[in-house]
Amino acid sequence: MTQSAAIASAKPLTPPVQTGQTGPLIAAFRAMRAETERRAAPLSAEDQIIQSMPDASPTKWHRAHTTWFFEQFLLVPYARGYRPFHPDYAFLFNSYYVAAGPRHARHARGQVTRPNSADVAAYRAHVDAAIETMLREADEATLKIVAPLIEVGINHEQQHQELMLTDILHAFAQNPTSPAYDPTWQPPRSTSSGGETVELPEGIHAIGHSGDGYHFDNERPAHRALVGPVKIARDLVTNREWLAFMQDGGYANAALWLMDGFAAVTAQGWTAPEYWREIDGRWHVMTLGGLYPLDPDAPVCHVSYYEADAFARWSGKHLPTEMEWEVAARSGRLNDAFGIVWQWTRSAYSPYPGYRAAAGALGEYNGKFMVNQLVLRGSSLATPDGHSRVTYRNFFYPHHRWQFMGLRLADYDV
Repeated sequence: MTQSAAIASAKPLTPPVQTGQTGPLIAAFRAMRAETERRAAPLSAEDQIIQSMPDASPTKWHRAHTTWFFEQFLLVPYARGYRPFHPDYAFLFNSYYVAAGPRHARHARGQVTRPNSADVAAYRAHVDAAIETMLREADEATLKIVAPLIEVGINHEQQHQELMLTDILHAFAQNPTSPAYDPTWQPPRSTSSGGETVELPEGIHAIGHSGDGYHFDNERPAHRALVGPVKIARDLVTNREWLAFMQDGGYANAALWLMDGFAAVTAQGWTAPEYWREIDGRWHVMTLGGLYPLDPDAPVCHVSYYEADAFARWSGKHLPTEMEWEVAARSGRLNDAFGIVWQWTRSAYSPYPGYRAAAGALGEYNGKFMVNQLVLRGSSLATPDGHSRVTYRNFFYPHHRWQFMGLRLADYDV
């Protein structure tokens, strides 16, 4: 995806709603819900139950949780006469919203075989119909309240659409037969500028979201930050470059690693990125299309922050800050800023100056995670259309690598 296309895709999914004109909002809701089912369609009922590690969730759970989100935050408070579909579903499918009530333990989601996938489909259909009825019957005052919440729910479910693919890929990677999620899947094409950089002279820049367009609360308030001088690589780091790091003993050289990073290398036995497999002396990688021979010119993927940081040290460079990444991306000169891999930055996931989480359960969406995690920018091949923007702040713990995570480098020798 080009920079201009990515920015265009960040336009609101739902145009401003006027009295009696809920059609565009309903259409956006339907399209998003259909995309979830499209992503689940290649999976059997057995596939949809599996939880391959505590950080991942079953596909069935993602489908049900996103449905509970609409039921909990829209239908229960705003739909006249609505009664929850099933009394147990709030406990089973709440994720981390403490204010919304008790919940089933995250690590045990894969142990719940019932309700089954067909029951979840019925739940989705019930809630979808109720949402559409609520929107059609809502007066202007109610629409002003629920339309923004619908948009939150749409973007929330898009996040889970991405997680559906990352989580099932992790599950399939544990299978010795290396099954394909989609046998026809092909990796997105990347672009190379042959080592060119985007040079950012020292200056004060606006950072964060401002103006119209959907955004999460962690993208605001917009503020000013000092950036530069720095050079940001136009290209993502490739598998070929990563192989050189490995061949030079990168995973065994403790001097390259943060202390916790080398502890993870030692404890987990990391010698290559997640999903790389050496077969008869040749590297392969597990993908959504199954096991493929490694393409040396493709961007490296499924590396942790610890690995990205060690690679940057080995290269004699650094990871960019998220502010540097944003300014460089706004210039339109970064290749593959969107649509291939999320890119690690060296910025801690913390609140912007003046940030305040919203009151109530929805205020738990982002704010309470602002510690001990690192920011990734851009988007990945699994990110749904319309869910990318230059101010988006993704965040994970530094040891995580099952997401579609890669990197580009920064150089302060300018």
